[in-house]
Amino acid sequence: MRLGVCVIIGMMMGAVAGTIVRYFETPQNSSVIAFLALAAAAFASYVGALVMLARPWPLEDRYLGKLIGLLTLIYAGILFTWLSSKLIKGDAEVKNPISVLLLSLAFFQGLALVMVHFFLREHGTGWREGFGLGIRPWHALLIGICAGALVLYPVLGLNGFFFHLFDKLSLHPHEQQQVEILRHADSLLARVALGFGTVFIAPVAEEVIFRGILYPVIKRRFSQQIALWGTACLFGAIHLNLAGFVPLMLLAVILAMLYEYTGNLLAPIAVHCVFNAANFVALYMQQN
Repeated sequence: MRLGVCVIIGMMMGAVAGTIVRYFETPQNSSVIAFLALAAAAFASYVGALVMLARPWPLEDRYLGKLIGLLTLIYAGILFTWLSSKLIKGDAEVKNPISVLLLSLAFFQGLALVMVHFFLREHGTGWREGFGLGIRPWHALLIGICAGALVLYPVLGLNGFFFHLFDKLSLHPHEQQQVEILRHADSLLARVALGFGTVFIAPVAEEVIFRGILYPVIKRRFSQQIALWGTACLFGAIHLNLAGFVPLMLLAVILAMLYEYTGNLLAPIAVHCVFNAANFVALYMQQN
């Protein structure tokens, strides 16, 4: 729960960063100092909440005082974010799609990986032991790359089928937001940055959270089947893509089964990287 709240706070910090980007995108009439002070106060509040969550919460401790302090910092951050957005002339949302994706990678996937490090350290383990990275790593990578190549066409074909099905049903499906953003990357630097984030950072972060942490925790608490299908449904849902929900859910099931088979998180990470890389290359081939 603490790790999940940290991820949500990271998204809130991304919203503050997006507000700052939006403020300097267009000329504003408000005071720059006042705006930056409010944005800094929001950041400071969220950082304080992260510091509280990163520290151990022993079961014997009284939670009421900590909980009140945590909620105070979070709501203070929300208040300062709202006040800073009020100083922006026009819509406070970031207009540059490239900036949106880069902020998402930094404050969602990137910060999640940082918090996982503290999560592992608190539980007296490391990346190798916690996710089986030392168990036949080259074997796991090879299996993952081969599996990624095998599942690529069926998953993409299923995605295309549902896209056309929903289109005929007049549901008007839209591409995933990240896919639309990638189409707008026209400079070499933007493509390199987005490619690195899409192909490497996002798969690692998502596999660590879904297969590395959520799947085994739910499996221990309930059962393997609940963990398998529960994390698969959540994985499909967070991508906010109606046509891609079933294909991504199927991909998540394969990733979890591969993790079970190899005992090494490198295998599903490799599949995820291959899948994202193929989509990334296909997008720009279509554009050209």
